[in-house]
Amino acid sequence: MYISITGLKTLNFLSEVKFWWYAIPSFRAAQKANGNVFCETKIAGNYKHTLTAWKSKNDMLEYIHNKVHAKAMINFRTIATGSTFGFESEKIPSWDEAINLWKKNYKEY
Repeated sequence: MYISITGLKTLNFLSEVKFWWYAIPSFRAAQKANGNVFCETKIAGNYKHTLTAWKSKNDMLEYIHNKVHAKAMINFRTIATGSTFGFESEKIPSWDEAINLWKKNYKEY
């Protein structure tokens, strides 16, 4: 199973509005995507996190290249800073584990 943990911090009020404009459809698309077995969001500190689990890395890659997510990624730099950390695992981490792993492997882009 492939686990993906994302943490994004919006830049300002306008970017917050844009974030939700793109995040809601992207999250709904992830929930329905082939190979998705788990999909949740959580706000921790100034970061908006997603925790997703996929049957395979290829399933996750197929999702991130779909129209809805690609549109969000094109606008990313005007919306937020943040990072994504992904890895293979036999189990889905708890939110505490996920956020600690994300912080440990954080590389801002």
